[in-house]
Amino acid sequence: MFLRVLAHKAESAGRELIAVNPAGTSRTCSRCGHRAKDNRLTQARFRCQACDHEAHADVNAATNILRAGLALRDAAEAA
Repeated sequence: MFLRVLAHKAESAGRELIAVNPAGTSRTCSRCGHRAKDNRLTQARFRCQACDHEAHADVNAATNILRAGLALRDAAEAA
């Protein structure tokens, strides 16, 4: 129900809603793609164990979600 309401609001605002599964996005490095539980040091702090990329954990996850959504959109347009 929530996604239907959100999709309607997005459409009325001239925006597009793309549903993305957020699983693992807060543990995956938005720079190198390394995924590990230890990347999420605290609720707010992200530090990649592979490449030392540091960011706010929510910003890192949002970047991953954005990329996933854009990839889904591109795949749908290519089909």
